[in-house]
Amino acid sequence: MKTFLLFIFSGLYFISPAQTSSKKNLSGFLGTLSGKVTDSSTGKPLSGASVYIADLKLGVIANESGNYRFANLPSGTYLVEAHAIGHSTQIKDITISEKSVLDFELSLQYTEQSAVVVTGQSKATQIKRSPVPIVTMSHADIVGNLSTNIIDAISKIPGVTQLTTGPNVSKPFIRGLGFNRILTLYDGVRQEGQQWGDEHGIEVDQYGVDHAEVIKGPASLTYGSDALAGVVNLIPTPPAPEGKVQGDVQAEFQTNNGLFGGSAMMEGTKNGLEWMGRLSHKEASNYSDRADGRVYNTAFNETDATASIGLHRAFGYSHLNISLFDDLQEIPDGSRDSATRQFTKQITDSDTYRPIVSEKELHSYAITPLHQHVQLYHIYSTNNFALGTGRLTVNLGFERSVRREYSHPQEPEVPGLYLQLNSYVYDVKYFFPSFNGWDITTGINGMYQQNTSTNGTEFIIPSFHQLDIGPFAMVKKSFGNLDISGGIRFDSRAFTNQQMYTVSNGVDYNTPVYGKDTAGAYQAFPYYHKLFSGLSGSLGIAYVFSNKWSAKANISRGYRSPNISEISANGVHPGTGIYQVGNPDFNPEFNVQEDLGLNFNTKIAVINFSVFYNSVTDYIFNEKILNNEGADSTRDGNTVYQFRQGRAALYGGELSIDIHPIEHLHFENSVSLVYGNLLSSPGKPITDSTRYLPDIPPMHGLSELKYDFKNKNLHLVNGFVQLSAAFSGPQNRPYLADNTETATPGYTLINAGVGAGFTNKQNKLIFNIYLFANNIFDVVYQDHLSRLKYFEPYPNSPGPYHGIYNMGRNISVKLDFPL
Repeated sequence: MKTFLLFIFSGLYFISPAQTSSKKNLSGFLGTLSGKVTDSSTGKPLSGASVYIADLKLGVIANESGNYRFANLPSGTYLVEAHAIGHSTQIKDITISEKSVLDFELSLQYTEQSAVVVTGQSKATQIKRSPVPIVTMSHADIVGNLSTNIIDAISKIPGVTQLTTGPNVSKPFIRGLGFNRILTLYDGVRQEGQQWGDEHGIEVDQYGVDHAEVIKGPASLTYGSDALAGVVNLIPTPPAPEGKVQGDVQAEFQTNNGLFGGSAMMEGTKNGLEWMGRLSHKEASNYSDRADGRVYNTAFNETDATASIGLHRAFGYSHLNISLFDDLQEIPDGSRDSATRQFTKQITDSDTYRPIVSEKELHSYAITPLHQHVQLYHIYSTNNFALGTGRLTVNLGFERSVRREYSHPQEPEVPGLYLQLNSYVYDVKYFFPSFNGWDITTGINGMYQQNTSTNGTEFIIPSFHQLDIGPFAMVKKSFGNLDISGGIRFDSRAFTNQQMYTVSNGVDYNTPVYGKDTAGAYQAFPYYHKLFSGLSGSLGIAYVFSNKWSAKANISRGYRSPNISEISANGVHPGTGIYQVGNPDFNPEFNVQEDLGLNFNTKIAVINFSVFYNSVTDYIFNEKILNNEGADSTRDGNTVYQFRQGRAALYGGELSIDIHPIEHLHFENSVSLVYGNLLSSPGKPITDSTRYLPDIPPMHGLSELKYDFKNKNLHLVNGFVQLSAAFSGPQNRPYLADNTETATPGYTLINAGVGAGFTNKQNKLIFNIYLFANNIFDVVYQDHLSRLKYFEPYPNSPGPYHGIYNMGRNISVKLDFPL
């Protein structure tokens, strides 16, 4: 452990004051980049414009004359982007020399331009020149809408949805696949928790996310196992520009569940030394809807903290980041009174009598005894070293995920489920110098994990450890307007879970047995060891026909090792009421996905169209087990399910049409569609009830009309008013076997928002204020990927409502005070 932490800090050792004054280092020379940012129509300088180099994580601000300057840049070719409020972003390539000059002329913004992305690329790349299907969500779009967590915010991206267990528990799904098939990154570093579970969300401070990049398809080439369906890269607030100290204070209130949230951040940069600190908190009571009233046990209390320090020097940069995520999250079970359908609560371990929950409890912010406590401690270092005219990046991290689920109402301090996961992640890449349009990258990444599950009273998975190693190489070649890229990777995972015996404590739960004396004990988990391996890769092309048209095509092969639950589960799955059984004979999942995309971009319209076909072999899914009489098999009063494998296919696409008939008017529309079919499953025929895959979202989309405004006399800037309709079609293709899923009706939600910034007499921004309203007409609906839809103790009730419904009308006020 000490050795690993010393390795994390080792990047900072390379920094010495002498390097800042030297014109020579490992890169051969240092250069400068300067220029001017002006308005293309008037020629006037754009004071305050931002100029940013993504590969170096380095930005500056143009002065009153529109001039900017970077000093001590390592040699190389970089993508530089300039943007200013109310103007379109301009992106240019530059090869750094001793004194490089690059000017920008920004036009008034009508349509959004192709963004610069870094996720899964050989280097920073414009989206339209990347064959990989990748999309972004800007900071303005994240803060310019009402959401309850960061995954809820990015679920507005076409092709991205969320599986939810209430307003603060969301897991991302990409084109119908989720859980361990999606890799979540924070600042480009993989984030690890208990992803196999569906009753807790992503452990990220939503206030600290600046923007997001999403790969829609296999990304195993650059990230290995668990990126079979795609990658979500949540990118935090960038460092302050050189010579600046800045920050902000955010606050929000939501009416539906009484959510109070806020965050305070300060950061600064001087002479290449960067620092940042952020503290965030949010808490809420139970949410409500017209069918259920207040939904008991959906309150939460979350506190997050982040600190970072970094240095930019002649060698490149080195950043060290530390964060804490701490969430107290209640666990709903849907229990109700049979006559009144009022929620009831468990008060004893024997659970023979449940009283009705009082109104005072339904409106309380206090966390009930039955809750989960999820914590993530994260320390990581990102480093970029100039070597010759190439670059070496070294990203190292340590994460400790602690998840406790308290399920004993008479012993509220005793956790039922208690999981402690330590993850050591590494990612090393070398970027060869660009030559004749060639960009070549080689690297190796992976992780070592150790998970302890013996400290609780409930055991669904055993303790385990695993080691992942994955070397890879990728190449990109540019032929004018044509870009071709591809690569290959080989992954290995050495997986071992420990055997475990338990004995009854004589009261109401079991305890583990340690040592060799296991006489009379129950073997909950046998010893298991296996080596999984797989080959993955991709090949694609992107072609820019003109300033208006571009197209891309890509084929990629993904790989995923089975997770701990799929292999070794043997216990009651928390929050589901099912007894889950794994299968130790599983093979890894492999998939092959073909993508085709088309982009049309003019001054008044942007159209993006993409289609895909994803074939998955050894697809893992859950199946109910029957006994010898053909009835449901039960264990400890819970229905038994066991994972099995088969062959599956998913296909569909996305279409977005953004129309800007005049400068300030935006009419944005999108629609997403995915179908999922189970094609075969050895040992069991495919029937009408098993032909469709579970957890497939229905056709859904968003249509939004937005008008931007400003008024110098009233000191208003960045103003907007918007009205949107979010629609979801009916899902009539569920996985019907064993009542795993049911069909879901469609619905349409009307949302609205208004916001603006206020300036002082010197035109300096004082604060921003936003007012949002979601589900204005208080529609009663259930999302198909809501787990609460199936929390129904009386499925044969003749009433019109079954299960728990999604949140009703919600109004939010946000304040943002820049410092």
